[in-house]
Amino acid sequence: MFKAISAYFQKTETAAWVLLLPSLLCLTIFLFIPLIMSFCLAFFDVTIFLKNAEFILFDNFKELFFDGRFWNALGNTAYFTVMVVPIGVTFSLVVAMFVSENSLFKRSLRVIYYLPVICSMTAIGIMWAILLDPTIGMFAYWLRALGFKNVQLLKDPNLAMPLIAAMTIWKTFGQNMIILVAAIQSIPDEYYDASMIDGANSWKQFIYITLPALMPTLGFCTITSTIASFMVFDQTYVMTRGGPMFRTETLVQYVYTRGFIISPFRLGYASAAAFMLFVVIAAITMVMYHFFMKKEAKGL
Repeated sequence: MFKAISAYFQKTETAAWVLLLPSLLCLTIFLFIPLIMSFCLAFFDVTIFLKNAEFILFDNFKELFFDGRFWNALGNTAYFTVMVVPIGVTFSLVVAMFVSENSLFKRSLRVIYYLPVICSMTAIGIMWAILLDPTIGMFAYWLRALGFKNVQLLKDPNLAMPLIAAMTIWKTFGQNMIILVAAIQSIPDEYYDASMIDGANSWKQFIYITLPALMPTLGFCTITSTIASFMVFDQTYVMTRGGPMFRTETLVQYVYTRGFIISPFRLGYASAAAFMLFVVIAAITMVMYHFFMKKEAKGL
């Protein structure tokens, strides 16, 4: 009996499942089950107390289509994503090209640029909110010293979201930079040596060698950055609470507000909004995935 059990657990497949079991349990309890429950709650009129739940089918989704605040939050989220993803990925690529060498100086720069990534987004948001404060902030002080008056920054509806996007790019570009550095270093040197013999300059090497080789990695960075941008919450909530005039309220913040802040705490309605966010992210991810797959297949 003991030998049979020992032989069973010595199988490669069994050992793999045993090692995966703790992670699978955590994912099931904290991810899959909440996702299924959230989807089911979207068809009910129910509060966070889960009492007197009423099955209303698609009424929550119908209400969403006529909810101006929902569309405003979705627009703000898309606006934030359009600013953060292209600029952030491009900036990460430029920095990665600069620090890809393995000299002590370049390795030190990689460490410095990556440091904001490991810091808490909430802590970073609070720090930048203080720096951008119109009364005690350092940036506002500098602008007043340069002659600008009535400096509002985060209280300006036209400046608040771009400033949050700029802070997010600064905070997160190091993650994509490290991934791109690894991809750049994996490109064989023989490609560059052969191109130099043919008379290719640095720009042509980048266009015809580096960029095509980086296309799968760029696709990964772009897709993951897009998903993270559509799920933005911490920095907007900490820095502006969705203001001014709801110009920085994102869709995740709206879900949180409708489910846990605004009475009567409509958990079913918030779940419907969260499901719509899931649909939007899934659709955009699939489109971007097929786009980069085609680019990779064609060699850019």
